[in-house]
Amino acid sequence: MKKNGCLLKGCLLSLLVPPVLALVLFFVFRSSHDLPGRFVLSVPVSGPLDERSSAAASLPILMPDEPLSFQDLLFLFDHASRDKRIDTVLLEIGGVRTSPAKIAELRQAIEKLRSGGRKVIAWLHSAEDADYHLASACDSVVVERGGYLLLDGLKAETLYYKEPLGKIGVSFQAAQWKKYKSGVEPFTRTEASPEYLEQVGSLLDEIYGDYTGYVSGRRGISRDSLESVIDNIALVQAGKAVKLGLADGVASLWELKRSIARRITGREPEDADDLFVAAAVYRESLEWPVEAETEDAVAVITLSGPIVRSAGGSAMGVEDEVDVAMIRRSLDAALENKSVKALVLRIDSPGGDALAASDMLQMLDSAAVKKPLVVSMSGVAASGGYMAALAGREVYLQPLTITGSIGVYALKPDISGLAAKTGLGRDVVTRGRFADANTPFKPLEGEAYRKFMDASGDIYLDFIGKVARARKMSVAAVDSVAGGRVWTGRQALQRGLADKEGGLFDAVGAAGRLAGMDRKKQPRLLLYPERRTWLQMLLAGDPGAFSGVLGRMAVRVIVGESLSPLPGSSMLRMYEMMARSGQVRMVAAMPCEITVR
Repeated sequence: MKKNGCLLKGCLLSLLVPPVLALVLFFVFRSSHDLPGRFVLSVPVSGPLDERSSAAASLPILMPDEPLSFQDLLFLFDHASRDKRIDTVLLEIGGVRTSPAKIAELRQAIEKLRSGGRKVIAWLHSAEDADYHLASACDSVVVERGGYLLLDGLKAETLYYKEPLGKIGVSFQAAQWKKYKSGVEPFTRTEASPEYLEQVGSLLDEIYGDYTGYVSGRRGISRDSLESVIDNIALVQAGKAVKLGLADGVASLWELKRSIARRITGREPEDADDLFVAAAVYRESLEWPVEAETEDAVAVITLSGPIVRSAGGSAMGVEDEVDVAMIRRSLDAALENKSVKALVLRIDSPGGDALAASDMLQMLDSAAVKKPLVVSMSGVAASGGYMAALAGREVYLQPLTITGSIGVYALKPDISGLAAKTGLGRDVVTRGRFADANTPFKPLEGEAYRKFMDASGDIYLDFIGKVARARKMSVAAVDSVAGGRVWTGRQALQRGLADKEGGLFDAVGAAGRLAGMDRKKQPRLLLYPERRTWLQMLLAGDPGAFSGVLGRMAVRVIVGESLSPLPGSSMLRMYEMMARSGQVRMVAAMPCEITVR
């Protein structure tokens, strides 16, 4: 009886604890949502600006200062542009590491804030070019007291692994289809090819021109003056930044907040912080992600990160990936929901596994037959990421979106030298002529090598055929802009690879129009893949999922931040993946990473 009584108590506790916990948290959150009638919205902007927050970002522990995602910022600014309670938006900017197109789309969001009557102030903490570029969209720029601006321009950096890997007896055979598909070069060359330098030089010219043109126009200085600062000064102390017209003031964050409070209240503040509302608190008070005016919905499906066949392909679990199953689950949920009238595919991906990208396109094409599908390209939608975009009835992008890279390459690892150095013996018994051809313990030779090359060619021809059908171009016309060439969004529009310039909200509007929705009413937005918060995991009685998130978050804390700043870190992860599998990999991925800091 005693044992049964204990069991009964345990059952009662398991039944009572979740509702009680939920009730407590409800009242805590509700009290935090009682916002002042007039306030300043304080928004931190830092880090890589991932397209969407990972599930781990919703944890209340480990990383309380997890940066807002890119979509978080877009939706937050959209709400704030119409919220008359907000007098000022204070952007605390520092350490932004993201793509040029994301900076440009955030510029537009800041401009919308200003046109909505909000005063926008940027406070810069030891800023670099990306931070300053973004800050220049604001009404005023204040540099941290004792801080500086590091305006040293843009660069593209690639590491080459052929010689260091060769010293330990590891090499790669490559099928490069065609010469501009230069993603193989870090493993097969010791320096950049002319084709790679041509592409990267063209991209940097356009990105640098946009940066200096926009900043000089917003700050009311000549482009020559700004370029002179970049080329001759670079490290600009806070006070000098004001003298040069690059900034409007110098203040600590405490000083700046008190100054804003004095302007709004007309008196010396007793506690300036009472007037400021953090972005996370403001978000919790909102109907997220938008304030809907109808039950009709648009599903926004985000394809973000490297494309893999199945998630978890990275041994360390550091980088978020998107796999076929994730896209399938999102499409199934959106298609089954009768309130969803249209689909938006939001892409921020450099590509990845070519066959996985092809599978995704097939599913997206099937979904587009049932509900209108519009594509919105974010920072990058290249190679396999561009392949997925072919399902869109209309394709929107930013002028500086990195796209194209239509092509494929394959890498075959060869560790025979490493085996010889370590004295590793090997004996193989086979049945079948090519049974041992694909081993990492020897290079491909003869007919096996020809098959390796032909397979890459077949995938390339299939790729450009898909582009030709989707974009209504001839195969020859596609081939002339393919071959691995990388384009900015502006260049892609000129070559017929996309349809219109615009951001996420433009794509949502287009999807609603194609579905025949009431264009005067804001539709609901349903975001996929669906993310469960830590509270939802606990209340659903799913400790396994919760512990899994904890584990991934711990790895991100310990390892992720140390790897992410390294130039070519994605190439290192690709090498790790191939070395573990020992298999030939057909890859449709960007040949480089372009990040503005």
